[in-house]
Amino acid sequence: MNHASAPTPPRGVYLITPDEPDTARLLARTAPLLAAGATWLQYRNKTADAALRHAQAAALRGLCQQYAVPLIINDDVALAQAVGAAGVHLGEDDGDIARARALLGPDALLGASCYDTLALAERAVAAGASYVAFGAFFPSTSKATTRRAPPDLLRQSAALGVPRVAIGGLSPDNVTPLIAAGADLVAVISSVYAAPDPVATLHAYLACFQDTTA
Repeated sequence: MNHASAPTPPRGVYLITPDEPDTARLLARTAPLLAAGATWLQYRNKTADAALRHAQAAALRGLCQQYAVPLIINDDVALAQAVGAAGVHLGEDDGDIARARALLGPDALLGASCYDTLALAERAVAAGASYVAFGAFFPSTSKATTRRAPPDLLRQSAALGVPRVAIGGLSPDNVTPLIAAGADLVAVISSVYAAPDPVATLHAYLACFQDTTA
């Protein structure tokens, strides 16, 4: 089943927010990146309480509407529902894809973390996932990564028929082979947000996609 996907799969940068406690600063840091061509935005803040998470998600929803960028909420189906987000991303222990699909409807973008395991991706797609994420491909500064995905996993998962996201320790210097192997989107947090020039770094990632299609 083809859930909420365009005829051609989305390609580019899947931007994930950092743990930013200041909502105004979060918006100020994110707006130029949406304007610069980020494909999707995921709201993720592991340090915020429920009230702050709701306020930030709602504010980002408005910002994403301005730039026609889908907002996906990390690990929280209820929050995605509450703010009218485009969808939700679920880790292995964060909820049930089929239940999320039932709650959010047929058009929601539902993502599943599949780490280094093709079987997880197959199960997620069968349950209604719109896209699957594999990684970490490289050591990451954003979270402890004990599972390392090989680039060939992106090739092996082509038959799933959904966009494939690469995540984990990515940089403009190392993503081109992953894109060539089949990554439709590259998911990034600190490599963009913490860069000296975040917009230039985002453009560098986007150039890697052009390099693989030239």
